[in-house]
Amino acid sequence: MKQYIVKNQKKLALGYTTGSCAAGAAKAAAQALLSGQPVRQMQLMTPKGIALTLDIEHMTRTPEQVRCAVRKDAGDDPDITHGILIYAEVQKIPAGVVIDGGEGVGRVTKSGLAQPVGTAAINPGPRQQIADAVHRAAQQNGYGGGFSVTISVEDGEALAALVQQYYESR
Repeated sequence: MKQYIVKNQKKLALGYTTGSCAAGAAKAAAQALLSGQPVRQMQLMTPKGIALTLDIEHMTRTPEQVRCAVRKDAGDDPDITHGILIYAEVQKIPAGVVIDGGEGVGRVTKSGLAQPVGTAAINPGPRQQIADAVHRAAQQNGYGGGFSVTISVEDGEALAALVQQYYESR
């Protein structure tokens, strides 16, 4: 169900962040991995306390991992990722949550940012949201182990090139 806010006397449709898409896809993948059942929709609470129902558009599975995708809806504040698929691939590990970036997710190249050089360019807020989401799936399924989560972005490299061209042309 679409939610709206009024800003400057305009009714604006709310969307959801790339981080929420990644967290929803990760939670769906963890749920499917642990339950053995397909997931069509996933409930997720955002850090701002907004309840989301996210459609799971793609799901593939092997005995060891499940990969799910959520389509980004930026609402009336679109960005370059509006309409693309955000994927999460989840595997079981003995303990903890390890989050990395796959295809289309950049790598930190300079020190001084929130993540160490060489790691996936996924900010601390979305990292925590992803970790919380898979922990919730573990709790719901009585699983005490951990997860490896790999986030990828449909056409992410091409989108990054477009952004770079834009900034270089300014």
